[in-house]
Amino acid sequence: MGGGKVVCAHGTFPIPAPATLELLKDAPVYSGEIQKELVTPTGAAIVNVLASRFANFPRIKPLKTGYGAGSRNFKGVPNVVRLTLGETVQTEPAILPSSAATSEEITILEANLDDMSPQVFGYVMERAFAQGALDVFGTAVQMKKNRPGMLLTVLCRPEDAQQLTRLLFAETTSLGVRMRQEARATLARRHVSVQTKWGDVRMKLANLNGSISNYAPEYEDCRRIAEQQQVPLKAVMQEAIKMYLEETNG
Repeated sequence: MGGGKVVCAHGTFPIPAPATLELLKDAPVYSGEIQKELVTPTGAAIVNVLASRFANFPRIKPLKTGYGAGSRNFKGVPNVVRLTLGETVQTEPAILPSSAATSEEITILEANLDDMSPQVFGYVMERAFAQGALDVFGTAVQMKKNRPGMLLTVLCRPEDAQQLTRLLFAETTSLGVRMRQEARATLARRHVSVQTKWGDVRMKLANLNGSISNYAPEYEDCRRIAEQQQVPLKAVMQEAIKMYLEETNG
């Protein structure tokens, strides 16, 4: 952001200017050693509109690079903005053949909680799923001062990390959220519908090298039927698997 002071319509303000600071709300910023205005409101507005997330340089295959030079010269620091256009690099795990699974980059958010109601914990999990989390789970941990606590872990797409981090700060008692990027290998998946004696149930199928490696009935479908028909949930799930295998082996 730079440092020093800048003259605005309302007087002299410390850098960053009020408009710049407002536009970069929730963005990670720092001052540095240069005592000049390095980010203007116009530049902040461009970043605010175009940036979907803030992170280290991603794993990409660079295709084009462009530079824009400013008119000021700073000692030891080039006054330029660099833009790189590239393609995401999909790296398959070494233990899997290239046709077995696809690889993607995900963000993992973690927060340690030792002073929050379990009721709120469940609510936060539901909110996280509603805001795009790929998975949310809690792990029992022993924390400082011998307090039993929970490690809340959220798996999400990188573009959803910022809003989910805001959710954790707003809804939990945590004062800090850890964030890291990891590669995830996933199997191709699809749904088919099977007819049980109580109604249709979707079966989730996982594909490995062209063959079905895993199959399971969708929980919500089975739960809905169990509640409506007043039958045990496990009976509905067993019936769905039975009908799927009969249709598959035909």
